[in-house]
Amino acid sequence: MEPNYRRCIACRKIAHKREFWRIVRVHPSQQVQINQGSGRSAYICPQEDCLKTAQKKNRLGRSLRCAVPDSIYRELWERLQRRTSDSES
Repeated sequence: MEPNYRRCIACRKIAHKREFWRIVRVHPSQQVQINQGSGRSAYICPQEDCLKTAQKKNRLGRSLRCAVPDSIYRELWERLQRRTSDSES
């Protein structure tokens, strides 16, 4: 895999990292954040199917090796809603 390319944890698609959302378990605080900080990262496509799969099968939790709070999923769903409403305008 070339540099700056990542794989979606849900659909396994490989693309440039700017096409994904990045979820980070920050080191050393172990907090989970979106697009901020350094530490263990997981990447997910900004699509409804990928987000459903990641949440249903706990793909984020397994990739980050920690429990992912519901607030992270709520924020991702809100981002997805904003993204789809912006594209419809």
